[in-house]
Amino acid sequence: MTDRQKVSILDLKKKKSKGEPLKMMTAYDYPGAILVDESEVDIILVGDSLAMTVLGHPDTVSVTMDEMLHHCKAVARGAKRAFLVGDMPFMSYQADKSEAVRNAGRFMKEARMDAVKMEGGDEIATTVKAIVNAGISVMGHLGLTPQSATQLGGYRVQGKTAESAAKLLQDALSLQDQGCFAIVLEAVPTELAALVSRKLTIPTIGIGAGPDCDGQVLVLHDILGLFDGFAPKFLKQYANLRPKILAALEQYCGDVDARRFPAPEHCFDGNEPSLQAFLSEFK
Repeated sequence: MTDRQKVSILDLKKKKSKGEPLKMMTAYDYPGAILVDESEVDIILVGDSLAMTVLGHPDTVSVTMDEMLHHCKAVARGAKRAFLVGDMPFMSYQADKSEAVRNAGRFMKEARMDAVKMEGGDEIATTVKAIVNAGISVMGHLGLTPQSATQLGGYRVQGKTAESAAKLLQDALSLQDQGCFAIVLEAVPTELAALVSRKLTIPTIGIGAGPDCDGQVLVLHDILGLFDGFAPKFLKQYANLRPKILAALEQYCGDVDARRFPAPEHCFDGNEPSLQAFLSEFK
């Protein structure tokens, strides 16, 4: 967007109606949010993927509500234009509907998010409805849902059979009926994602779901080459900053060892007479 005005849900819906792709990217901290916000990205997702990319956990289920809120607050301080979505972490909405509404409210009230994201289909539909009724916008997430990956048999493509494809389509329609404003489709066959996108009036945002979704999302650390862990097939790396960062660190260490840093231009002079007089006593 060239006018740099705050992106709204109406803007996102207009893009779908016009056939203009939506662009979503993750951010997890203040400097990352500033950079992403200065681009043409429409939506910033503070994803629970920060458990792996930022906090060093082996999966997403370990991240807590307090950790998610901490990072959402930092992103909200840096991003002024993009639409902000906070990922509700594992067990913050599955056990109790009232607790889910309260937790979703914290993302809005404390972390200044514009919406929350929840994983699951028809099994969370009534919870989605309760959160929407509380005045909180909800983005759905279907297909490969990392919080329940163990139930799915690991990080596998979902919707590969007629039965599972029909279930995914029904889940998408159910989430739309309960008030979701958009749905992420992760690791879904291209043809199925295209069908779901045609059937829904709300935008779909794909990650490993082909080009026919209404938008796309990737993880910032992945596209910049900063995370060398899990590398799924759908990832496209747009830069490889890790070697450049390591080279800069090695150069810094070499300069310190050789006493090339700090050089005179990095130092402060003490020409004040009283300071010189004080120092002269110790010569």
